[in-house]
Amino acid sequence: MSDTQAVGTVLSRMLSELSKVIIGYEEEAMVMFATLLASGHVLLEGVPGVGKTTLAKAFARTLSLSFSRIQFTPDLLPSDVVGTVVYNPKVNDFEVKLGPIFANIVLADEINRAPPKTQAGLLEAMQEGQVTIGGKSFKLPKPFMVIATQDPRELSGTYPLPEAQLDRFMTRIYLTYPSFDEEIQISMNTNLGKVELVRQVISIDELIKLIDQVDGVKLTRPVANYIVNVVRATREYKGVRLGASTRAIQMLSRLARAWALMHERNYVIPEDVIKVAPYVLAHRIFSSSVSPEKVIEDVLRGVETPEASLIRK
Repeated sequence: MSDTQAVGTVLSRMLSELSKVIIGYEEEAMVMFATLLASGHVLLEGVPGVGKTTLAKAFARTLSLSFSRIQFTPDLLPSDVVGTVVYNPKVNDFEVKLGPIFANIVLADEINRAPPKTQAGLLEAMQEGQVTIGGKSFKLPKPFMVIATQDPRELSGTYPLPEAQLDRFMTRIYLTYPSFDEEIQISMNTNLGKVELVRQVISIDELIKLIDQVDGVKLTRPVANYIVNVVRATREYKGVRLGASTRAIQMLSRLARAWALMHERNYVIPEDVIKVAPYVLAHRIFSSSVSPEKVIEDVLRGVETPEASLIRK
């Protein structure tokens, strides 16, 4: 079995395990897996009660990853997230107490309920893979991914994420209500939400090897040109106050590589970019007159894709 086929096998098994405890959201789980392979972080949005926490916990369990949930509240301090220095009378000295951020998957639940100072406590961890406690740096476990949830419709008592912090999230995944048929299945299935039923489909060491393969996926100059043209077009769209950043180019390129690897290819095609672009770009486009989804739809329709004969060269 080739390396690319191995990723496809893990993906198939993971989706099968997730289906035991959550109905629907197969594509959303695939994007979450691609984000993990691409060493990114996820902003998970949706109304309460659609399974955001269950999805995050089951996702971590099936991949043999440690999981930590932090409930963000207005009184949460940065030290409650990353850790602090405490005095230990038994040894008559100060020692470091690590915070809940020291896990492979960290669920930052309702992140927009915490004040900006606490939200900012995640920035170093998300960007650098480390935190500073008492003047000393501590490496976070690998792999490391933050899954932050928020309800964008609920404004009372919330602190909207600033644009600079939104830009740290590789993808934004929005969980809509399930379909009628899916909700029928939900009403009949008594195992939903029982995360302990999920089996591990890969060891953490094997997962790290898959993550390392993403760098080896080929992205040719024509596809790179296409990615840059798509991102730049979001900035030039009429009515857009702020388009996607240069970091969006990097993240879109890396996620497209991971998506190609998941589909058992060692090179990126424009269809990979088209598929993942809405998840990478939507939370990076700001306009009061047009929706980000409309901007992305028009941009992807208007930017010319490279010829198939040039993709592998």
